[in-house]
Amino acid sequence: MSRSKRYKFNPETLAYEIHKISVKTRFSKGFGLFLLSVAISVGYYFIYTHYMGMETPKLLSIRSENADLANRLALMNRRFEEANRILNALEIRDNYVYRPIFGMEEIPQDVRDAGFGGVNRYSYLESVDRSGILTSTVMNMDQLYKKAFIQSRSFDEVSQLAKSADEMALCVPAIPPVNIAASKIRFSSSFGYRPDPFNGVYRMHNGIDLSGPVGEPIYATGNGKVVEIGFDFFGYGNYIIIDHGFGYKTRYAHLKSSLVSMGRQVVRGEHIALMGNTGRSKGPHLHYEVLYRNRPVNPQNYYNRDIDSESFLALVSTSSQHKG
Repeated sequence: MSRSKRYKFNPETLAYEIHKISVKTRFSKGFGLFLLSVAISVGYYFIYTHYMGMETPKLLSIRSENADLANRLALMNRRFEEANRILNALEIRDNYVYRPIFGMEEIPQDVRDAGFGGVNRYSYLESVDRSGILTSTVMNMDQLYKKAFIQSRSFDEVSQLAKSADEMALCVPAIPPVNIAASKIRFSSSFGYRPDPFNGVYRMHNGIDLSGPVGEPIYATGNGKVVEIGFDFFGYGNYIIIDHGFGYKTRYAHLKSSLVSMGRQVVRGEHIALMGNTGRSKGPHLHYEVLYRNRPVNPQNYYNRDIDSESFLALVSTSSQHKG
């Protein structure tokens, strides 16, 4: 029999007859086999994944890639932490070593960390970052960038002042305003709270008082510019204010008279006034203040209290020669 033909026994004719299969029947059988194979495949996948707990190669590949990315992010976070530790050490040195050298105020920690509190800036990552590691990485990167930027700006400021260190050294009020080694000069009142000489009430005394005879020479304690000359009947009397730059100003009060004019540039050790007894004063003396960033500070912290008369007069003489 030919393999391309199919025969079927006909009991009525008692003979084999050619059996023809319709196209519809063939299609129906083929489609049935296809559905059966799909059902077997789905069943196999269900048993493989749910009952046997196995994962497909594609899922295994994705999990492997995710694990690799998570390891890289974890390594990056550790490097961020190390960089942040080094940056924190720089911030401490900057605040307590570099900036104080040039009389600069420290940068508060809330300024260095500004912009990372309050509203959740990373909410957009919550839908894709279930573990939180991506959010942590982005947050660390933002914080490191901000803190590095502020530290860089601070070093720029320090560097700028360092370039003008020689000028600054001459401007800081670093000598006494009078010859404190002379026998006729007496230290009569210190900086800080004290009883008021008129009513005994404790009040803040923003400077120091140096008593001496009327007409005693008073000298500029650093290079600067005369920015104010005035008279305060109920307070300072005749007074002079010199702006030395770099955040420093000095005030000389209760003067008999001033020897400089407004806007004049003066040098350290220049004779600028005469001691007097004007304003709210009980006797001839100089009230001397040092202001740093417009806040009074103790003037005695800026000059050598043990300077002898010869050394002081040499400073004054040298300054007068430079001015001339």
